[in-house]
Amino acid sequence: MIAEVITDVSAHPVDRPFDYVVPDRMAAVIERGARVKVPFGNRKVLGFVTGLKEESELDPGRLRPIDELLDPEPVLTPEMLDLADWMRESTLCFEIDALQSMLPSALRAKYEKSIHVVEPERLPEEAARVIRTRRAVPLKEFPDAMLPLLKRLAADGILSIETAVRQNTGIKRERVLKISGPEVLSGIRAGIKKGAHRQMALIDWFLAHAGETVPSRDVMELTGTTRATVKALEEKGAAVETAVEVYRKPDVGLMTEAGGDSFALTSEQKEAVGRIAESADAGREETFLLHGITGSGKTEVYMQVIRRVLDQGKEAIVLVPEISLTPQITSRFKKRFGPLVAVMHSGLSPGEKYDEWRRIQRGEVKVVVGARSAVFAPFTNLGVIILDEEHESSYKQEDSPRYHARDVAIRRAEMHGCPVILGSATPSLESYARAHKGVYTLLTLSERAKQMPLPEVRVVDMREELKNGNRSMFSVELAEAIRDRLEKGEQTVLFLNRRGYSSFVLCRDCGTAVQCPNCDISLTYHRATERLQCHYCGHEEPVPLTCPECGSEHIRFFGTGTQKVQEELHRLFPEARVLRMDVDTTRQKGSHEKLLRQFGDGEADILLGTQMIAKGLDFPNITLVGVLSADTMLRLSDFRAAEKTFQLLTQVSGRAGRHEKEGLVYIQTYAPEHYAVELSKDQAYEPFYGIEMANRKRFSYPPFYYITLIRFSHEDLLTVSDTAEKAVSWLSGKLGPDTAIIGPTASEVARVNNRYRYQCLIKYKKEPKLAGVLTDLVKIYRNNWMKSGLLMSIDMNPSSIS
Repeated sequence: MIAEVITDVSAHPVDRPFDYVVPDRMAAVIERGARVKVPFGNRKVLGFVTGLKEESELDPGRLRPIDELLDPEPVLTPEMLDLADWMRESTLCFEIDALQSMLPSALRAKYEKSIHVVEPERLPEEAARVIRTRRAVPLKEFPDAMLPLLKRLAADGILSIETAVRQNTGIKRERVLKISGPEVLSGIRAGIKKGAHRQMALIDWFLAHAGETVPSRDVMELTGTTRATVKALEEKGAAVETAVEVYRKPDVGLMTEAGGDSFALTSEQKEAVGRIAESADAGREETFLLHGITGSGKTEVYMQVIRRVLDQGKEAIVLVPEISLTPQITSRFKKRFGPLVAVMHSGLSPGEKYDEWRRIQRGEVKVVVGARSAVFAPFTNLGVIILDEEHESSYKQEDSPRYHARDVAIRRAEMHGCPVILGSATPSLESYARAHKGVYTLLTLSERAKQMPLPEVRVVDMREELKNGNRSMFSVELAEAIRDRLEKGEQTVLFLNRRGYSSFVLCRDCGTAVQCPNCDISLTYHRATERLQCHYCGHEEPVPLTCPECGSEHIRFFGTGTQKVQEELHRLFPEARVLRMDVDTTRQKGSHEKLLRQFGDGEADILLGTQMIAKGLDFPNITLVGVLSADTMLRLSDFRAAEKTFQLLTQVSGRAGRHEKEGLVYIQTYAPEHYAVELSKDQAYEPFYGIEMANRKRFSYPPFYYITLIRFSHEDLLTVSDTAEKAVSWLSGKLGPDTAIIGPTASEVARVNNRYRYQCLIKYKKEPKLAGVLTDLVKIYRNNWMKSGLLMSIDMNPSSIS
């Protein structure tokens, strides 16, 4: 038997299956989708079996056997293998990258090199000092200066350098005691000496729990005894200790306000559930766009549909765009569906992700709630896939493979014959256009589920505030509204899409802003650490006391970050309890859940945060929302800037007045007349869609045109600009006359981490040759340009071009 194996090597010449002989001992158990260890060149690597056949086209004498079969049960289903082929073609990635993206990091290989002594008597003294009497030593124990010597010794046969392939994270095991029966225990008790009080107390505890299996740690904690006492009774036959496999349990703290009970559906909700259920019952692949205003009960529609597919014995995947949304939505699903729910997101440890993945693979759960990668959950009988907040850019993977979770969901739905639900109050223009064309089925929820009115939205012109002498980051109206809510004991959410204390540090004499030495971007001031930080490469430095250019002492902080707002809140409202939620305060594991739980339990009056608080929050006591600067995203050089601004303002406004109490929203802006700001007041999606689509058509952007972004980077400016010119020149001769190539130009942030960045944009309506031409460009890059250290990336449908 011959196995076709994709090896764990991301390189163009080896991006194909290699034939290996299947040893007789594996022939009965090996299957497609299993991981194997195989010899590759002069080392061993991890591989995936993608095919099995009787014979190879190659000379059998040249084929090498598989070393080890890691999975008696395949980790990838035939559907996943087909999906990897599709991803390789649609995103131009290596097949191994597509396969790896479907698995938790625990199942990826960890390669450890070690030195094995062959002829110890010939070892030079400096190597012998490190090796001592050992036969094998990890390579990392040797200093770098000794590597040339080790290579020479390996060439002379004195030692060998070998690579071990291990799994990143293992199965967690717990030691348990299987307590013997009462007759055995009574006999042992009779033989215990009178002075052995600890043994006597423990045997009495054992008698009370005869025949049970109890974790060893619990036995010692409950009885206050020692390991030695337990061991002594074990040796007498009172219990047998073994190691059993256990799951690591993610801490999904159930939040008090997240209701799990079913509600009476509105007529629009009933209509939506009925249409989707009809498609699910018929086993028909159909994509639904559920366009519902904030608070219209989209989550309840999801849960009713899931209940329907679970009753049919099928499974469901629910995707949420950010980890910050997971605590609340997970609470709701856990309360409704209990132990049938697994959670998958980046906040879990590798071990927790691995255990959740194994629960899914073993069929122990039926619903997965998670971020983007949860779309690959290894279910084999899918009944529905749901993308909540489908417009979110975080559904797009920015590294290879550059897939969009929506596209993968629709592809999987085709394979399983099940519906996909794309839910949003502010759908992406591409999705809404597809719904208008009939590619997707449009379902609308135009009323709030609890008959509550939309919050009143007031736009504050900050230019007028400045004219009136108010230089604070809070308008007079918003400050008074916050004070009013504090007096009433109601809660406020304040949104600012910028973390840190100030945006930049500027010299008032010469106008120099303190820049990152590695990137063309200003450093951000962080008050908590009194340091300047680059949010692109991570560079940090102390705050200068004088201007680095002219030496002036007139150096000041400009702009506003969340830390600065928090300080201003404490100055204006010293009695207010403020929680800040941004990247800096949520670095620790479980911090999202902790902060949201504190706010939900009424332990804070004001929640201040960045984009992560704009969506999904549903607390009954929030009656005021303040957007401190609505202009942040409008100023981006991105064709989606207006769309992102409208979506964000609509979403954050929807956090207020979702229950019995009416809500009020203040949007502070220097551009109150902009249509994205004006139309977000009334959540007027249709008028916004009309204006934005006209602009997109005028400037030839999606959804009227497809775009592909090609980016180049190199440490030398001339190399990157010259290569980008060559690539564009080559592309111009290969693509059709109706396809436009814009660029090459320097990227918006022209240098990141000491690498200069250039890009070009391809716009087209129909370009049948594109995939083939880009594949050929990748070959040219890998064969010629890659050697110079140049990096090239191709993004077929970028979420941003800035």
